[in-house]
Amino acid sequence: MEEYTREPCPWRIVDDCGGAFTMGLVGGGVFQSIKGFRNAPSGINRRLLGSLSAIKQRSPIIAGNFAVWGGMFSTIDCALIHIRKKEDPWNSIMSGAATGGILAARSGLPAMAGSAFIGGVLLALIEGVGILFTRLSAEQFQPQLPPMEDPSQLGQNQPPPGYHYQ
Repeated sequence: MEEYTREPCPWRIVDDCGGAFTMGLVGGGVFQSIKGFRNAPSGINRRLLGSLSAIKQRSPIIAGNFAVWGGMFSTIDCALIHIRKKEDPWNSIMSGAATGGILAARSGLPAMAGSAFIGGVLLALIEGVGILFTRLSAEQFQPQLPPMEDPSQLGQNQPPPGYHYQ
């Protein structure tokens, strides 16, 4: 079984930024297509044009926002890995909290604290679920002992008394 390894830290930022942009583009496209379809005037042609127009207008903005979040998260994560000299779930949790706080800095200190808290909690949940799945799947691949024969059952396969082999 081949294990997934992440890119080294300078390239991880670019990789995560691009992945977040793509995820925002696809997810934003789906969401905006539904929203544009629902908000367009009646008639299938108008609704399809409204859907396409909404995708073209808003999807790149959503993708850019996702890319900023992914790039900042990875940058902070790499900085924490360098400072702490270890790679563990705490780096991701602290990176999520710091990213949430930094991105909400223009809204004031209360919004910054709330966003940092939410970012940290979300990343803690994501890391916790990842650890849970890793442990559950590790139990599945533990070596199993072969079944042992019960010594009291060994005599059951003998022929009945009085039976003679020919």
